[in-house]
Amino acid sequence: MKFELLFENLNKHVKISKKEFDAMLKYLQPQRLKKKQILLTEKEIAREVAFVLSGCLRSYAIDQNGFEHILQFAPEDWWMTDMYSFITEKQGHLYIEAVADTEVVLLTRKNQILLFDELPQLERYFRILTEKSLVASRERLIGNMSLNAKERYLNF
Repeated sequence: MKFELLFENLNKHVKISKKEFDAMLKYLQPQRLKKKQILLTEKEIAREVAFVLSGCLRSYAIDQNGFEHILQFAPEDWWMTDMYSFITEKQGHLYIEAVADTEVVLLTRKNQILLFDELPQLERYFRILTEKSLVASRERLIGNMSLNAKERYLNF
């Protein structure tokens, strides 16, 4: 698997040496997913956050009428989880599925906390990602209320 992509992603936001990155690898679990393979289901507790090395994931919820509502796509070089469930360790509301054959590395919440102690710059890294995610989510919510379908697609 091409872990260099993760190393580059980390270094876009914080400085991490190759030696520190190599130490980080012991906390990560690589996994290959086939197209349409489910990584997480509703009512499960999201124990890991996934970084996409190749392929694509999607997260979605299913309403009471059985309709899927896609919340996010995670292409190569993105992270994905049910953040509510991951942080609270309560049952989640989302499904996460591979859109194509996908390679990910998984980081458990427990290992994430250990990494924060071992490599403090990773706490900053995940804070930056969380802030960006919050801003993007807010922008998308406002866009969904005010833009037409074509404008929303072009923004995507």
